[in-house]
Amino acid sequence: MPDVILPVLDEAEAIPRVLESMPEGFHAIVVDNGSTDGSGDMAAGMGAEVVTEPRRGFGSACHAGLFAAGDDVICFMDCDGSLDPGHLPRLVAAHSAGADLVIGERMPEPGAWPVHARIANRVLALELRRRTGLRLRDLGPMRVMGRQALLGLGMLDRRSGWPLEMVLRAAASGWRIESLPVPLEGRSGKSKVTGTMKGTLGAIADMSRQLRQIDPG
Repeated sequence: MPDVILPVLDEAEAIPRVLESMPEGFHAIVVDNGSTDGSGDMAAGMGAEVVTEPRRGFGSACHAGLFAAGDDVICFMDCDGSLDPGHLPRLVAAHSAGADLVIGERMPEPGAWPVHARIANRVLALELRRRTGLRLRDLGPMRVMGRQALLGLGMLDRRSGWPLEMVLRAAASGWRIESLPVPLEGRSGKSKVTGTMKGTLGAIADMSRQLRQIDPG
C-alpha cells in the first residue's frame, strides 16, 4: 500500500476534497506543520494518519512524513486541492516499470498558477537543464519514488529547497527520472509559497542555494 505524504499548513478547506479523492489502496499521511485551523484534527477525523512536525518548513514536513512512512513506495503531493490524488496510480505504475523518480508535470488550468510562480519555475527548470542535462519542464510536488532509495540520498534541506535538492541528488546518483502530465487546478486558499511574491522569492533563494553547489562545468 503506497504511502502518500501530504505536508499541511492551514489547509482545512482543502483536506476533505483531497482525502476523499485518495485512490483505493493508498495510505494518506498528513504532516501538520503548525496549522492553526484544525487541519490535523480534520484529517484524523477522516481516517488519515497524522504526524505533527512543529519545525516550520516544507522540507521539515516532508522529512517527518518520510520517517513516518513504512511502505516501500512513497508518494508526495500538496494538500491544497490543486492536485488530484487520483493521478497517483499512473505515477506509481511508471515507477514500477523502472523509473526511480516520477514527477507529475503540472498542466495548469486557466488562472490556476500565478504568472510570477510559473516564470520562476520555468527559469529554474532551464537552469537545472543547463547544469545537469535533465530535461524537466517542471519540478512539481506530486512525486513517486522508493522509500529506502530516498533515505539513501541523505536529504538535508528543510525549507523550500527540498524539491530541487531531491532532483539534484537523484540525478547525481544516476536515478532514472521521468515526468508525466497531471492537471493543476485552482487551489483552496492562498499558497504560503507561490501565492505571494515574498513567498516565491524565498523559495527561489532556497533553491538557488542548492544550485550553487553544482559546478556547471
